[in-house]
Amino acid sequence: MSKKVIELQNIKRNFQVGDEIVHALRGITFTINEGEFVTIMGTSGSGKSTLLNTLGCLDTPSSGEYYLDGISVRTMSKSERAILRNRKIGFVFQNYNLLPKTTAVENVELPLMYNAKVGAAERRNRAIEALKAVGLGDRLEHKSNQMSGGQMQRVAIARALVNNPAVILADEATGNLDTRTSFEILVLFQELHAEGRTIIFVTHNPDIAQYSSRNIRLRDGHVIEDTVNNNILSASEALAALPKNDDD
Repeated sequence: MSKKVIELQNIKRNFQVGDEIVHALRGITFTINEGEFVTIMGTSGSGKSTLLNTLGCLDTPSSGEYYLDGISVRTMSKSERAILRNRKIGFVFQNYNLLPKTTAVENVELPLMYNAKVGAAERRNRAIEALKAVGLGDRLEHKSNQMSGGQMQRVAIARALVNNPAVILADEATGNLDTRTSFEILVLFQELHAEGRTIIFVTHNPDIAQYSSRNIRLRDGHVIEDTVNNNILSASEALAALPKNDDD
């Protein structure tokens, strides 16, 4: 039996907006096991962002239970959630969220700064290994403003990996990238999946679901589809088939 990494039980999230109550999530239930690559899709207003914030321990549900790596999240304090988030979740954002004018290594070291058990030398070594793992071993001392979008996203992925999290949570991680660079990043996610990493990729792009092992679709705060992909396409084959850029 695969280990459960994420378990949601009848998760509801309501927001008070003026006199109205907005029901963003209306009873979400699903389990994600270790080693799955899951896309979560939905149009604007589907509850996708609220679900992402819940999964990322950035927000707590109004009701229902959320277990992250076997730990109940809902009753935790804000500071307890922050520690859990730092240890268990690696975030990758659409806009990279890197510190400007800071080297790749320093950006990747950041999540380890909050872990008193990791000293400066180990922190740097782990950051370097994570950057090598995403193909940036030759860019360690480059600053964010000296890199392309694709390189910055690789730094962000290295930063997500450095704590060896239970799950990588990617929010529109190819949203700001051109087609070729998007596929390069998808290749990297497929490689991480092949290594046994658990990945949740939140996106509005339906094409990306062809490259994941499972797809969950939301509408109006409900899961309307949860399907296993038995015919996973290869991102590296798709990348190889793209027409060459003029400047290649």
